[in-house]
Amino acid sequence: MLEGLIKLLFGSQHERDLKALLPILHLVNEKETWAAALPQQEFPKMTELFMKRHAGGESLDSLLPESFALAREAARRMGVELVLRPIDWAERDQELNSGRIDCIWSGFTITEERKKNVLFSPPYLRSTQVVVIKDNSPANTLSDLSGKFTGTQAGSSSVEAIDSAPQFKGSLREVVLYRDFPTALMDLDVGGIDAVIIDFVAANDSINRAGRPFRILNEPLAEEDFGIGFRLGEKALANKVWETLLEMARDGTVSRMTREWLGEDVSIIGK
Repeated sequence: MLEGLIKLLFGSQHERDLKALLPILHLVNEKETWAAALPQQEFPKMTELFMKRHAGGESLDSLLPESFALAREAARRMGVELVLRPIDWAERDQELNSGRIDCIWSGFTITEERKKNVLFSPPYLRSTQVVVIKDNSPANTLSDLSGKFTGTQAGSSSVEAIDSAPQFKGSLREVVLYRDFPTALMDLDVGGIDAVIIDFVAANDSINRAGRPFRILNEPLAEEDFGIGFRLGEKALANKVWETLLEMARDGTVSRMTREWLGEDVSIIGK
C-alpha cells in the first residue's frame, strides 16, 4: 500500500559489491540535510545541473550521493520511505510475496510467464537482448557464435530469449548459466566463455562502468519491455507509481534522465 514502505530492488547480489556501496551510502546520508533544505522548485533543475557537471568531467559515481539523496527526499515529500534493498534475483518472487520488498524495479522484463505471479506496470522502457563479446572477437553476427560457449544469468529473461530462438541455441556449443551477469562478464573477460547474452541497458552500463574491452554485436537477439513488478492485487500502489511516472514524462524529467544515464531516450512512458 502507498503508506507502506516502497522498497526497491537494487544492485548486485555479490557481497563485495555491497561492501563497495557502503562509502556511497555514508555520503548519501551526509547529503540528507542539504536535500531537505532544497526548495520544491529547485528539484526539477537538479537533473540539468547534474548533466552539466558530468559533461564538465565529473564521474557518474561522484554524482550518485546527491542523486540518491534527492530521490530519498522526493519520496519523503510524497509521504513514503525509499528503501533500496539488494536481493537474490532467483528468489525475487518470494522476496516480493513475503513483503520484504514492495516492488521490483531493476531491468524486470515483462513476460507472460511472469505475469502469473507478478502485477506489472505498463512498460516504461524498451530494450533488447544483445550479445556482448570481447573487442578482439572476430564475431559480427549471431551466426558467428556457432560452436561457441555463451553465458548468461540463470533465471533471467536472457534465458527465455535464448530458448525462444531454437536455431540460434542449437548452433551454440553450450549455454553456460551463472548466478548473475557480473560473474558471466568476468568469465568472458578471462576467456572462460566467448560471449554473454544480456539486455542492452545492463550491457551498456556494465561496459561503461567497468571499462573492459567489450563490444556489443549490432544484431540483437530479441526485443523486450521493462516493467515495475508489484504483488498481485497491489493495484493502488501500482497505479500511484505509474501516475507519478506519467507526470515525470510530461514535464520532461524522464527524457532527460534516460538520455543522461543511457545515452538516448529509450523510455516509452506515455508514448
